[in-house]
Amino acid sequence: MPYFLLTAVVLGVAVRGTELPTHLGRQLLAYALALPLVAATGLFPLVRPLSAGAARALCSVESGELAEGPPASWAARRRTAAWFTLHAGIGALVSGLTLAVPPLAAVLLALPFSARLRESALGEAALPYAFGSAGAAPAVGLALLAALPALAAAAGALLARLAPALLGPAPADRLAAAEARAADLAARNRLARELHDSVGHALGAVTLQAAAARRVLESDREFARGALAAIEDTARNAVAELDAVLGLLRAEDPASADQRAPAPTLEADLDALLARSRAAGLDVRCDGRPPAPLPPVISREGYRIVQEGLANALRHAGPPPVRLRLRIALETPGPARQELVLTMDNALPPHGGSDGGRRGGGGRGLRGVAERAALLGGRARWGVPAGDPAVWRLTARLPLPVGRPA
Repeated sequence: MPYFLLTAVVLGVAVRGTELPTHLGRQLLAYALALPLVAATGLFPLVRPLSAGAARALCSVESGELAEGPPASWAARRRTAAWFTLHAGIGALVSGLTLAVPPLAAVLLALPFSARLRESALGEAALPYAFGSAGAAPAVGLALLAALPALAAAAGALLARLAPALLGPAPADRLAAAEARAADLAARNRLARELHDSVGHALGAVTLQAAAARRVLESDREFARGALAAIEDTARNAVAELDAVLGLLRAEDPASADQRAPAPTLEADLDALLARSRAAGLDVRCDGRPPAPLPPVISREGYRIVQEGLANALRHAGPPPVRLRLRIALETPGPARQELVLTMDNALPPHGGSDGGRRGGGGRGLRGVAERAALLGGRARWGVPAGDPAVWRLTARLPLPVGRPA
């Protein structure tokens, strides 16, 4: 209506001075001239969320079919302008007919029964719509009343069908949504890995330590006391790591959460991890030391990989003797492409030599090891090495920054 009134006033000034156009032809011309103004308004960014809300409420379009928020490109703005023009243009026609048809139908229905009405200017204006026959006027009036809601329903169905195409997400919107889902999934996977590797390892160690203490409680009280002390230490560390992971969940900025509660690293925490594993009954031998200084992310992820390997040995192999090797190797000839190589070997239990490298419990920890290595541009392998069927081996290769001193 505002667009129509503006063009009607301008057209009235241009054609008949200050007189507003009242002729049907001039009203249709004012309507046509108003549509470009409607289209120009549709280019404004906030029109799309408003139009999407109208499509949901008035056309019953599902929310998932429509884009959220302002358009990110001019192509999306143009599609929104097309929808806004159709919506306003069709709506203007339907609303105009809704105002005009009921009074016209009432006059047509009354024409055969009122000579005074037929002789009036109103009757003379309505009679051409009945093909000049007062007897046919009631049928035409009823047809007009029936056609009006059908026309409104057809207009709504047309707009509902066009809404997903014109107001739906553009390729840029779909890409942004996919990136947001990928970032959310990556964050969830990261938290799942942290919980599995930290709390899962601690619970496995505590279970074995408690079982060992229970078995020798009467015969070897000194060993039982040591096992209980190890349980206390392991549980304390698990609570601290769980608090760090929960901090990531609560923090709006994950980087700041990392600074408040730093994760354990190979340089600072490997010895304590090996000590807890030995207290749980694992015979661990470590060859090599973490080559300091390591990049912080390499050191953190390397610690989690070693932790998962030790937890697997505790959980699935007995526990057997474990040999851990840490070394720096050349990924390719030349000193510029170095990688940290973590290798863990443990003897397989008598029944474990035919599993093809699979472990029980769903393999989530090993998948987490592979994900950690892949995110750093490295790789992880596990299984029974060729030529040594009595050993199960986990190997992770983590690339170091280019240009690191040899």
